[in-house]
Amino acid sequence: MKLTLQLPQDFTEEDLDYAAQMGVQHVTVGSTGGGRDFFRAVKDRVDSAGLNLTNVGNTDVHNMPSVTLGLADRDQKIDAYIEHLHAMADIGMTYTTYAHMANGIWGRDRKPTRGGALARAYDHGSATGLWAGTSYSATGVTHGREYTEDEIWDNFAYFARRVVPVAEELGIRIGLHPDDPPGVTLGGIPRCVASSWDGYQRAFEIADSPNFGACLCLGSWLEGGDTMGRTPAEAIRGFAAQDKLWKIHFRNVSSPMPNFVETFIDSGYGDMKCYLQTLAEVGFDGILIVDHVPQMNGDAHNAWSWSIGYVKGMMDALGIPTS
Repeated sequence: MKLTLQLPQDFTEEDLDYAAQMGVQHVTVGSTGGGRDFFRAVKDRVDSAGLNLTNVGNTDVHNMPSVTLGLADRDQKIDAYIEHLHAMADIGMTYTTYAHMANGIWGRDRKPTRGGALARAYDHGSATGLWAGTSYSATGVTHGREYTEDEIWDNFAYFARRVVPVAEELGIRIGLHPDDPPGVTLGGIPRCVASSWDGYQRAFEIADSPNFGACLCLGSWLEGGDTMGRTPAEAIRGFAAQDKLWKIHFRNVSSPMPNFVETFIDSGYGDMKCYLQTLAEVGFDGILIVDHVPQMNGDAHNAWSWSIGYVKGMMDALGIPTS
């Protein structure tokens, strides 16, 4: 498994040293759409540090309302996504994550979890959304009107028809991230594509490509609980059997919807050791990251150090090698 540390767009040489000090060989870098020159510069810096770059994220072509809702500028946004694929191919990247949500991640409030560490919390009916600097209110509609599930699916199919052939040509795999939170209508927009096992199967049928699969965020899957149609372990086995499991977001939550708090890996209701063992049993060799870590006291690195260390400890105990 490629145990991977997330780094910000403005990462420093100290950040690269920090990854090496923790024994992490892989890093992923977030961005707001820096383009090919930025991607090349990132790759060169990571390579020079003796680390491996697994992905460069781009919030400008992720969670795109124009695409999810079929707005007037969706073709321009899809063109930008295709350029993102080319920028990735230009530096030898073979994987990227896509989310088909129009109004971002909901649950901006932070509540204390173990020891008072603050973490993202979601309370259905009062939660608000945020993505790429845009906030969404808990009341009313976020994009002018209410949308139907058929519209969301039609817009997904439109997107897939345009980008999947390019991904195949470039040798890039696209992993669909679960809706976060899944299975609810927020701001007048239903979350129906990546909110269940059946939704994923329908998306796979529409994409009809070996290059379109799953980014399995265990936190989001746990948020959905029984409504997802498969347990996390069953989802791991099912996606792996389809050769569509390429990235894991390894995080835990306190409980399934309608309310949850993102917790430390060892204190939520998900059995993270079981999921890690299941990944090993199916021969998962993709990217595994921790994310949305609770905010611990002291240095900002503390929560990442604790989370990465915990995962490395479990891997050692289970005899799981990292690449």
